[in-house]
Amino acid sequence: MSYLNFLLFGIYPFIALTVFFVGCWVRYDREPYSWKADSSQLMDKKGFRLASNLFHIGVIFILAGHFVGLLTPESIYHHFISTPNKQLLAMVSGGFFGVVCLVGLVMLIKRRMNNDRVKANTRRSDLVVLYMLLIQVILGLLTVVVSMGHLDGSVMVLLGTWTQSIATLQGVQAAAAIEPVNIIYKLHILVGLTLIMIFPFTRLVHVISVPVKYFARNYQIVRQR
Repeated sequence: MSYLNFLLFGIYPFIALTVFFVGCWVRYDREPYSWKADSSQLMDKKGFRLASNLFHIGVIFILAGHFVGLLTPESIYHHFISTPNKQLLAMVSGGFFGVVCLVGLVMLIKRRMNNDRVKANTRRSDLVVLYMLLIQVILGLLTVVVSMGHLDGSVMVLLGTWTQSIATLQGVQAAAAIEPVNIIYKLHILVGLTLIMIFPFTRLVHVISVPVKYFARNYQIVRQR
């Protein structure tokens, strides 16, 4: 196993996750009022709802599929589905929702770049996130194409082993599992890890915002005139 492979896929994931957790904690503690989506819908609603819905629907299903598919051990999912069929399911569902997400994302980028009001209120970090997401979605769709060359599910097993090894803090085992896979998968993983690392410093933080305090808020007294 090469040192670069170990650095990128055995060490970098833990660096990205550490920055993610520490960065989110510090930002929420020190700048709670910056913890928001900064939606541009109020500036111009034209085309926003459709683009936003397509993008978010695609992202939600893709993330759910990655979470379940990569973190579920073979010993568990083999009770319900074989490895080749699991890969086929991932290719079909991932390809469909990937296209849905891509269409919505391109619409959002076009709107942000062509609408003067929205563009004027766009920060550099917004553009970085949008274009990194665009690259990530395209790479994800390319993995579907690459996967057509090995329908036995062997690469999916290696990707699952990498994910589960990172989750159990086994960097060496993770790097060894990922080393033989196609470069497209590796680029997809690296861009994903980088998105995780910059997460606390962008508007992406709204993804993990749950309004739990809303249910414990004081009642508002509204008086009629």
